[in-house]
Amino acid sequence: MSAVHRREGELWMEGVRLAEVAARFGTPCYVYSRAAIEGAWRAFDEGLAGTDHLVCYAVKANANLAVLALLARLGSGFDIVSGGELARVLAAGGRADRVIFSGVGKSEAEIRAALAAGIRCFNVESEPELERLDRLAGEAGVRAPVSLRVNPDVDAGTHPYISTGLKGNKFGIAHDRALAAYDLAARLPNLRVTGIDCHIGSQILDMAPLEEALERVLELAAAVAARGVPITHVDVGGGLGIRYREEETALDIGRWCAAVGRRLAGTGYAVVVEPGRAIVGNAGVLLTRVEYLKLDKDRRFAIVDASMSELIRPALYEAWHEIAPLAALDRPEAVYDVVGPVCESSDVLGTDRRLAIAAGDGLAILSAGAYGMAMASNYNSRPRPAEVMVDGARAAEVRARETIASLFAGESTLG
Repeated sequence: MSAVHRREGELWMEGVRLAEVAARFGTPCYVYSRAAIEGAWRAFDEGLAGTDHLVCYAVKANANLAVLALLARLGSGFDIVSGGELARVLAAGGRADRVIFSGVGKSEAEIRAALAAGIRCFNVESEPELERLDRLAGEAGVRAPVSLRVNPDVDAGTHPYISTGLKGNKFGIAHDRALAAYDLAARLPNLRVTGIDCHIGSQILDMAPLEEALERVLELAAAVAARGVPITHVDVGGGLGIRYREEETALDIGRWCAAVGRRLAGTGYAVVVEPGRAIVGNAGVLLTRVEYLKLDKDRRFAIVDASMSELIRPALYEAWHEIAPLAALDRPEAVYDVVGPVCESSDVLGTDRRLAIAAGDGLAILSAGAYGMAMASNYNSRPRPAEVMVDGARAAEVRARETIASLFAGESTLG
């Protein structure tokens, strides 16, 4: 489930003891496994062997340059949703011709930067975006490659905040308007239609909604082709879920890839996939330390130095992360709510956790490689944590901890 394992009572990641990482780099601290990231990406690439494909890592899950550089060296593509993510990909050695630009609100500046870089495709989400892209491509003297993100109205069965494929979601073009949108794209002189795209949500653990969405997209692709609009690729999106706790069953990546390959066989379409969490989620942990045990309330609280500022998923999505001591010590167990120091009642990292801990102990919050540091903030003027990459027996800092002074370095008083 996670990139860590316990050896002689202590948690390790690859060949590194996590207690040593905490001592060297401090807490809170994010730690990622190179082997786990590369292995997860290869599972997609090898699973689609025999099918013309491109695995595009969803940068929003974890945008650290070290993560992006690892994947770029493997030949990964990248799914981006902002100009900042494009700049990160290019800085990390990613190829622009393997970049897919998604997102509902691309600005003119972002589109111009992507056109200048020569990205592979824009995943367009509305008719006004088609018109804006056509105008800007014309000004740049190029034809912009486009794929339309179609909302297939398929329920992914996930938390409402991470569901993206229903009629009421802001994403994509409604299925019943898609043919008209493709007609518009084909008429605009500075656009070149290349594909069709869908993405129905995140943390999906059941293949059924993914298969239903793919069927609806392929039916629409055939209808578009019948109107004389060529489509060369089908982008099936991402959203494939991981195991956060022992009782969950993760989506079988190999089985899903094989099903996609079989369904696309003979269609002539290349396939694009956009996994994010499935590549980095279980490759990362957040290290933290117990500051106090508060035992005089109706519930026991373990107050730690990590918070919703570093890991907002539990507060935002009611997400569950396993919390494990860095060292298994001979102490009596008790049930705790693990909470942070931020001044919000929602600053809870885990409830009803049975732990044998004392003040000063180190803890690891597991499966925190996706949407952890990427969503971290400076709320309560807290510096964001360091990030560390483990490679075999080596641990390297890949992002320094912010300093308090850096939090207001760009500010000034009225004078």
